[in-house]
Order: sequence, then C-alpha cells, then structure tokens
Amino acid sequence: MKVWIDQDLCTGDGLCEEICPSVFTLLDDGLAYVKQGDSVMSSPGGAEGLAVVPDDMHDAVIEASEECPGECIFIEND
Repeated sequence: MKVWIDQDLCTGDGLCEEICPSVFTLLDDGLAYVKQGDSVMSSPGGAEGLAVVPDDMHDAVIEASEECPGECIFIEND
C-alpha cells in the first residue's frame, strides 16, 4: 500500500497525524504530508510524494483517510 496527500485539498485539521503519526505529519505551512520512516515527502508533495505504508499501519492509514474532512488522503494498493 502507498499513500499520498493532495495539499490543495488539505484543511490542516491534523486528524491524520492524530490517528497515524508514524505516516502523517503537519508542517509549518499548516498542511499534512506523508512520511516514510524519517523522511517527509514534502518536496514535492501531492501525487509525487508517495510513501510506502508499513504493513502494520494499513488499518490506521485507511481510518485516517476515511476521517479526513478534506478528503485529501489517497491510497494506492499494490
């Protein structure tokens, strides 16, 4: 599973980071980005900033996507 965030749709509520902080983070611009390990996919973000989701985080990433008020989290299944 891979995940990315469309920052143009992000409302900066931070629910994704609250639900799954090992995959999502809010940066100084107030928008959410995905992480892969210690690397934040912010340059570029959007569809180019795909992160591989660890197997044990799949359920949390799906929950974050479902709870996101901006509907900006996109999941791609392998």
